[in-house]
Amino acid sequence: MKKVTINSVASHAGVSKKTVSRVLNNEPNVSAATREKVLAVFKELDYTPNPIARGLAQNRSFIIGCLYDNPSKSYITRVQTGALEACKENNYNLLIHPCEFRGEALINNIEQLLQTSRLDGIVLTPPFGDFAELVAFLKSKKIPYARVASALLQDDSISVRSNDEQGAFEITEHLISLGHKSIAFIKGHPDHSATQQRFKGYRRSLASHGIEFDERLVEEGNFSYHSGVDSARSILDLSPRPTAVFASNDYMAAAVLKLATQRQLKVPDDISIAGFDNAPIARHIWPGLTTIAQPVEEMTKQAVTQLISHIAQPQEQPYQVTLESRLITRESTSAIK
Repeated sequence: MKKVTINSVASHAGVSKKTVSRVLNNEPNVSAATREKVLAVFKELDYTPNPIARGLAQNRSFIIGCLYDNPSKSYITRVQTGALEACKENNYNLLIHPCEFRGEALINNIEQLLQTSRLDGIVLTPPFGDFAELVAFLKSKKIPYARVASALLQDDSISVRSNDEQGAFEITEHLISLGHKSIAFIKGHPDHSATQQRFKGYRRSLASHGIEFDERLVEEGNFSYHSGVDSARSILDLSPRPTAVFASNDYMAAAVLKLATQRQLKVPDDISIAGFDNAPIARHIWPGLTTIAQPVEEMTKQAVTQLISHIAQPQEQPYQVTLESRLITRESTSAIK
């Protein structure tokens, strides 16, 4: 069978080779009708671009890196899902790079990654998008980047986030509307901006109802299930015990639920429990967790899509958007008895 080339596609579609290249790389300056015609020929001829030849021709690797450090496997899976979808739509590949380094060791690790992988750009997931030294390093190396769920660092770069502060406010409002006034709170990892934003929303809701903030009701977690167990133990040992617990993610909330059940407490009759993120565990356990649905896949997909677009044609005004979160009420919360 004769190999289908970019010249074959151009001839079959009746357009120039440059136009095919622009469609292939999802570049602007191609009409919608022409783009559709070329895409139809791709499918008709079963055309698959040669990544090596494509990279050499445009001096690109067509690889996007995704940097992450998060103890929640569910969160990382959702990040990868969004990133992969965007890469597939734009004929890019994705390189996932876990990283636990901080400070100078982090910079050295990323520099080595860039030297060995020839990334066209990099996506910074929490907490890396708020690390000023890392952002400054990428700028110095002229590496395009996009930030996901970054709320602290003010930077003129591509940024897609959700409103964690408002989400935490709404879930605390929900608990207060059910009559709860003694609401414990479990923080997330101290490096993540979401931790501060969610704590801020929790406190704003308490203040708006004239409920005095009580430091004894706050525990330090790190978004892991095990940290949720430790925090739950401290909270459930309190006397008087709080009537509700709001954990900064669903895995820590699930840990509270398990420990409460082990202590013969009925959820939500004896204690209400809420989480954040709407991870699969929130709907797979019983009772199902009241939580905040955060659009993790969509945030990452938009960040990667905009990054690829910026690589093809740099934008003067960076794409920056905040997506809405949504309260989901399930069986783990109810009116105070």
